[in-house]
Amino acid sequence: QVQLVESGGGSVQTGGSLRLSCATSGDTYSNFYSLGWFRQAPGKEREGVAFIYTRSREIYYHDSVKGRFTISRDNAKNTVYLQMNSLKLEDTAMYYCAAARFWARSPPVTGDFGFWGQGTQVTVSA
Repeated sequence: QVQLVESGGGSVQTGGSLRLSCATSGDTYSNFYSLGWFRQAPGKEREGVAFIYTRSREIYYHDSVKGRFTISRDNAKNTVYLQMNSLKLEDTAMYYCAAARFWARSPPVTGDFGFWGQGTQVTVSA
């Protein structure tokens, strides 16, 4: 059974940094077509933040995080990371790790992802 477990959320002031981790179990990282992060702020739709597409080696970033966030992976640990720098108030959201086993569109669409973590809260304050 595939499980995604996030960690690393928290509260930080604007301009600060956080690193999120998503550990996968039940299957190896390389067997997923795509793995990455969505986020959802109160009253807003869930949006794709950063994703790795393992077969095409494409890396997707939402325009709002380009140059500030970096997604990376550690194959040996079956873990994906999201390094978030220069955090802004508008980055405040629940962040969800998600994985698609066979196929997923780019930009990412929530319906393409069959595996989800429980979410980790990121709060940025002034």
